[in-house]
Amino acid sequence: DVQLQASGGGLVQPGGSLRLSCHASGFEFDEFVIGWFRQVPGKERHWVSCIEKADGRTLYSEDIEGRFTVSAVFSENTVYLRMNNLKSEDTGVYYCAAVDGDTTCNMALYYGMRSWGQGTQVTVSS
Repeated sequence: DVQLQASGGGLVQPGGSLRLSCHASGFEFDEFVIGWFRQVPGKERHWVSCIEKADGRTLYSEDIEGRFTVSAVFSENTVYLRMNNLKSEDTGVYYCAAVDGDTTCNMALYYGMRSWGQGTQVTVSS
């Protein structure tokens, strides 16, 4: 089974930055995709970003507006989410999730991620 662990959350002032990390293990296949999601109490989990190991392709939700960057050290099965110019609406619990196998971010987001890690809290407040 794929296991994921997100870390790096914290309290930051508006306009500040954070870098989240997601370490994954237990992949059966060489290829996978990993996505980042944000959840606020009382609301549905919201997709933020995704990266494909096969070609390094990345996707971002429109509300990110170029402020976030997803990257990876695939040899270590670790994915990062660099968040700049944070806003109060970025507050939430951030989860990383994965689909093991030869797929794409679009397919994974459409059909659903298979494995989820525990989230890390990000709070943007002055």
